[in-house]
Amino acid sequence: MTNKIFMILAFAGVPISVIGSLLHWPSTLMFVLYCITIIALASYMGRATESLAIVAGPRIGGLLNATFGNAVELIISIFALKAGLIEVVLASLTGSVLGNLLLVAGLSFFVGGIKFKRQKFNVFDARHNSGLLMFAIIVAFVIPEVFSISMNETKTLSLSVGIAIILIALYLAALFFKLVTHRGVYQPGNEGESHDEEEPEWGKNKALFILAISTIAVAYVSENLVHTFETVAKSFGWTELFIGVIIVAIVGNAAEHASAIIMAYKNKMDIAVEIAVGSTLQVAMFVAPVLVLVSLFFPVSMSLVFSLPELIAMASAVLLMIILSNDGETNWFEGLTLLAAYFIMGIGFYLL
Repeated sequence: MTNKIFMILAFAGVPISVIGSLLHWPSTLMFVLYCITIIALASYMGRATESLAIVAGPRIGGLLNATFGNAVELIISIFALKAGLIEVVLASLTGSVLGNLLLVAGLSFFVGGIKFKRQKFNVFDARHNSGLLMFAIIVAFVIPEVFSISMNETKTLSLSVGIAIILIALYLAALFFKLVTHRGVYQPGNEGESHDEEEPEWGKNKALFILAISTIAVAYVSENLVHTFETVAKSFGWTELFIGVIIVAIVGNAAEHASAIIMAYKNKMDIAVEIAVGSTLQVAMFVAPVLVLVSLFFPVSMSLVFSLPELIAMASAVLLMIILSNDGETNWFEGLTLLAAYFIMGIGFYLL
C-alpha cells in the first residue's frame, strides 16, 4: 500500500513540478510539492538499494544506501552553493549529522526495540566507526573553527581545502580497509543468515536503472527547490539555519531514513547501523569536503567553519551515539534517548 502511494506521488509529482515551475506557481506551494516529490523518489532509491543490499551483503548494501541517500543532499547542496546559500549548505550538513545519528538511528533502535527486546550488531564495526566519528566531527570540523579566529578569509579557505583533501583520502582508505584488506576479519557470527533466504524485490540491472532515473529526477526537482528557500523562509518566519538543519536534511536523507527503519524492524541491525553511522561518516568525510572543493568554482566559496551551536550539537550527537552503540547492542529506550536529543536540538535551532 505504501509503495503504491509513493509510486503515485513520484509519477504525478515530477510532471506537476515541471508544469508548476513553468507556470510560476506560488513558491510556498512549489516548496511543499518539491519536498513530497523528492521523498517519493527517495523511496524508490531506498527500495533499489535494499534490493542491491540483499545481493551484495550488509556492508556494501549499507554503503550503497548511504551513498545514494546522500546523493540527494549533495545535489541539493551544489545548487544551493551555486545560488550563494552558504549558510543553508553548512546547516544542511549539520542537519544530516544530527538526523542520521539521532533521528534515523533513534527511530531504528526504537522501532526495532519494540519488536525485539535486544538487538545486536557488529561491535567491531561500531568501535571502528566511533574513532572515525570522533575524528571527522570533533577534529576535522572543530579545528577550522578554532584556527579561523586568528585567520583571514583566504587563509581559512586554504585550511578548509587542505582538510577537505585529507578527509576524502582518509574516507577512501577507510573503505579500502573495510571492503578489501579487512573484509570478513571482524565478521559477526550471525551475519548473512537471512540474506540468503530473502529474495530481492528487483534484479540487479533493474535496481541500478531505477537508481539512475531517480537520481536524475531528484537533480531536476532539487534545483527548483533551492529557488524557493528565500520566499518560504519569509512566509513561515524560518531562518536559513532552521531550513538547512531540519527541512533540507530530512528531505535530502529520506531514502536512508526509511531503509534503516525497515532494516531494524526486520532485525537486520548491521545494515541499519551501517546506514545511519555510515551515512554520517560519508557526509562528514566525503560530501562536506567535496562541497568545499566544488564551491571553488562558484563566485562564493565555502569554508568548513560552522557556527558554535552547530558544532556543539554535532559533537554532542557523536558522543551520545558512541556511548550508546559501543557495546554492540541496543533497545527501544536507547532509541528514545537519541530521539529526545534530536527534538531538544530541533527546538533550539527553531528558536535561534
